[in-house]
Amino acid sequence: MKDETRLRFLIVDDEQSIRRLCMTVGQGLGFVCAEAETAETALESLETNPPDIVVTDLRLPSLSGTDLLRKIREQLPRAETAIMTGHGSIESAVEAMRQGAYDYIEKPFRVERLRQLLQRMAEKVRLVTENQFLRERVDTEAQLDGIVGTSAKIEDVMRMISRLKETRTPVLITGESGTGKELAARAIHFRGPLAQMPFVAVDCGSLVPTLMESELFGHEKGSFTGALKSKAGLFHAANGGTIFLDEIGELPLELQAKLLRVLQEKEVRPVGSNVKVPVNVRVIAATNRDLESSYRAGTFRKDLYFRLNVVTVHLPSLRERRSDIPQLVHCFLDRYAPDENIQVTPEAMKNFLQYDWPGNVRELENCIARAVALGDHHTIDAGDLPSTIRVSQDSSGSGPDAAALSTNALADLERMTILRVFEQAGGDKALAGKMLGISRATLYRKLKQYNIPLRPTHKENVRMAS
Repeated sequence: MKDETRLRFLIVDDEQSIRRLCMTVGQGLGFVCAEAETAETALESLETNPPDIVVTDLRLPSLSGTDLLRKIREQLPRAETAIMTGHGSIESAVEAMRQGAYDYIEKPFRVERLRQLLQRMAEKVRLVTENQFLRERVDTEAQLDGIVGTSAKIEDVMRMISRLKETRTPVLITGESGTGKELAARAIHFRGPLAQMPFVAVDCGSLVPTLMESELFGHEKGSFTGALKSKAGLFHAANGGTIFLDEIGELPLELQAKLLRVLQEKEVRPVGSNVKVPVNVRVIAATNRDLESSYRAGTFRKDLYFRLNVVTVHLPSLRERRSDIPQLVHCFLDRYAPDENIQVTPEAMKNFLQYDWPGNVRELENCIARAVALGDHHTIDAGDLPSTIRVSQDSSGSGPDAAALSTNALADLERMTILRVFEQAGGDKALAGKMLGISRATLYRKLKQYNIPLRPTHKENVRMAS
């Protein structure tokens, strides 16, 4: 299991033997474990390594466990915290529970007692996280700014985004071009507490090399030829919010060093100025490169890589989630031809499913837009698709994958996807349509086509009863 999907456990105690024992138990339960000797050390780690579960001693050298509990709840409201207390401090532990602690455990404690406590806390964290994810998944605003799909891999991405939106942790989004890295970054920003703050997207690959530093950090009047007036940089424009550095691997080494200094010191120095300007910015970076190989080859700074790569979100290629293709096709049809009821023939869908989509979702969207623009606005057939897609299908038509993609298999795949989502939405047509990324009219047509019964929702039952 990847670290990004495992629960994070933090033990705070000034006794090393207690910390080591708790970490051993936590590791045995599959947690990613961290330790802190003081409350101050624990608070410093919250931004870069936010825990899901915290166990803290009630008596710490400076700040008390209850003070730490209060600050953790302010910064990480979804984290569960338990208090360790010595004999005679039960009243203080009970008071901590009134302030939001999950439970308390008395010292000295048995290992089995600690294990049971951590298991119960983990179960609650997972339950709350899953319930929130499911509520958001069927909400109008839960389409993650355009990310559509119900495959296991895209659901994993959505769950990770749901966890990250509450924190200011730096995030590195990886994936091939066209997989939706900026959509994921926008989802992290706009679904969290920073939603009302600026979101600034920067394409590092499109910046003019000689003006990169000025664009990012700003410049003073007269600092270089053409600098007719002072200008604030993009980091300053994103102050208080999020800056999205797309294709971060395109930055030259000299600018990488300056970016690292900005991330460490949380301040920028405009070109031509001796004054440093403080900035409070969450950084989300994205790349289609293997940055680990790049820093080993000396083309990307190792220290910057580890500064950015606190949490990684990997977006799968479209060929890795082919079951989402029918859903995406109908979503783009609703976008480019609303209310036109355009049909997709089985032959065209077979082409969509067999093609490898090197340009991923972006290429599929462009293909649908082209077919709508050039077609008859009634049906999309294989002849309406670009020749590269048809040639690819023809050349692979004798392979085992092509044999598996019969017309019936295509229909079964689409029917199973719609049926699964329809059941998840409890028979609610509006919610199912939002989850599938298609209009209600398209959903009705598909439900009728595949003989999926239209169960009345609770609201409809109430309305009929009245």
